[in-house]
Amino acid sequence: MYISKKDALTWFTFFSSLPDEEELMTYQQEIVLATFAQIEAAINARDEELMAAIHNLKTLEGRTYYVGETSRFPLGCRSCLLGNGLSAIRKTNKCNLHCKFCYNYGELDAIPPVGEGLWEIGGTKFYERDIELLLTVQQKPTGISYVYLEPFMEIEKYYGIIRIFHDAQIHQHLYTNGTLASRETLKALGSAGLDEIRFNLGATDCADTVIENIRIAKEYIPYVGIETPMTPAFYDAFFKKKQQILSTGLDFINCAELHLNANNIGNYAGENMYISRHGYISPIWSRALTLGFMRIAADENWTPVVHDCANRTKFARDLNLRGKEGGWFGASNYACEFSRIPYEVFLPILRDDSFSFLHEEALPEGYNPGDVFA
Repeated sequence: MYISKKDALTWFTFFSSLPDEEELMTYQQEIVLATFAQIEAAINARDEELMAAIHNLKTLEGRTYYVGETSRFPLGCRSCLLGNGLSAIRKTNKCNLHCKFCYNYGELDAIPPVGEGLWEIGGTKFYERDIELLLTVQQKPTGISYVYLEPFMEIEKYYGIIRIFHDAQIHQHLYTNGTLASRETLKALGSAGLDEIRFNLGATDCADTVIENIRIAKEYIPYVGIETPMTPAFYDAFFKKKQQILSTGLDFINCAELHLNANNIGNYAGENMYISRHGYISPIWSRALTLGFMRIAADENWTPVVHDCANRTKFARDLNLRGKEGGWFGASNYACEFSRIPYEVFLPILRDDSFSFLHEEALPEGYNPGDVFA
């Protein structure tokens, strides 16, 4: 069904007015999915054109795209996309910033604590003394990551567990907004055996203090990079300080396609959105900015790798992880993060005269808004 943009707008206006508890009829669900397919097809066609313009675009076994020296591609991402997964280790339930793109936006003061002296790994609580048991009982992961929320709020607690996993020869990387880091703590992380650190430079609009911490981190930690949701604000801020950032000697820049959940989607009200494979909902500008960013990096022969960490990459990640876990053929945890589709967020793109569907047809009999269909 190649629904027209006009008919899609009429129907989605109606769907947006329904009470949350009201379920759509089967033919109405077909209309929703046809609309999503039309929007996604147009976005995919746009992205293919943008990718075609990138000089020397590379792929990691078809699972993601990047430009730059393959040797600088982050090992944490290799673990995620090619290895037996990337186990997230959680400890800190607080953050010193409130970023509009944060998945915990609006609830940062209500995040449950992990527990004193405990670490959460795979949904289970461990003391440091339990890690040896874990490593002898279960298969070692190719990589682990320290997330949730800002580790430098209590970074001194991390050194011991990093040493344990370093001795077990497991690649480790840590995420931070970089504002609380110092030469002393970055040196301590390197001495403990941290392999990789990723700075969310977009959290501070590319603050000079964080850029300097990237430079310092390169003295002590083998792989140093940026990982930030790609937004217009980050794009603009980066290019105002491009030479300053590139001169730090960083190894990679992961440009994450921004996807939204119930916590942060309100911060992007009015933006044109699409839904990828009925899964992640994203503003259509996020990946377009990434691909433009990559084209500049390739044309100017930047030293760091620039990685297109798009919704497609997240899909490949979940396929890989489930496959390594012994899941059935086609199994994946990739899914929509909303319990009910927020139909209203697709109204702006359906009202946008500059956005067109690739091909349109009249609705079949019984699918028009005025038809009675039982």
